[in-house]
Amino acid sequence: METSLHRELKEFYCDDASGREVWIKGYRVDAIVDGTLIEIQQASLGALRQKTRALLKTHRVTVVKPLSAMKMIVRLTRRNGPVASRRMSPRHETIYNLFEDMVHFADVFPNAGLALDVLLTEQEETRIPKRRRWFRSKDYSLADRRLVAVRSRHTFRTAADLCRLLPEGLGETFTTADIARLAEIPRWLAQKMAYCLRRTGGVQIAGKRRNAVVYTRAAPDRAVA
Repeated sequence: METSLHRELKEFYCDDASGREVWIKGYRVDAIVDGTLIEIQQASLGALRQKTRALLKTHRVTVVKPLSAMKMIVRLTRRNGPVASRRMSPRHETIYNLFEDMVHFADVFPNAGLALDVLLTEQEETRIPKRRRWFRSKDYSLADRRLVAVRSRHTFRTAADLCRLLPEGLGETFTTADIARLAEIPRWLAQKMAYCLRRTGGVQIAGKRRNAVVYTRAAPDRAVA
């Protein structure tokens, strides 16, 4: 089921209805604008790897990844029923949350024909109750997501673009603990960031400090054609 968020982002990128939902090389593509294919991906970027590689052989491609900087959760009493509650989600994604998903896309990016657009958005998520099948399962199902606003748009084309997300204050060499402390993110997320930067050619391993891997910025920037 297509969410309102997905439909609204297609319209955000392409205001011509005839340019949305087009077929290219056997793939259904969200939109085409001035010859560039637009793919909006709310789910894992990893699911787009094969499709993106195929489309890059003949077209420029922009992959759009929306992150939820703020989310209002609306619970209904039942499907199409009245609102039971509204609350703000305690989870606020930042640009660094890109790396949670980027680990599954680092073998595709960078590419000379590829742009990665990360949108920090405000969203409204509608949920409907459902019976739990097991103890840890969710007691709701997703009815819809809606775009409230786009706060900011960040475009990445090269490994150097990704490296600009490294926090200020890092020395010539650094560890994931340094990234986590200066960026004010969890260590596990800093580790994913370092992995992605190394895979895409933005940083390289410079040695070890006790049990920690030490990194340094790599030059020149790598862009795979």
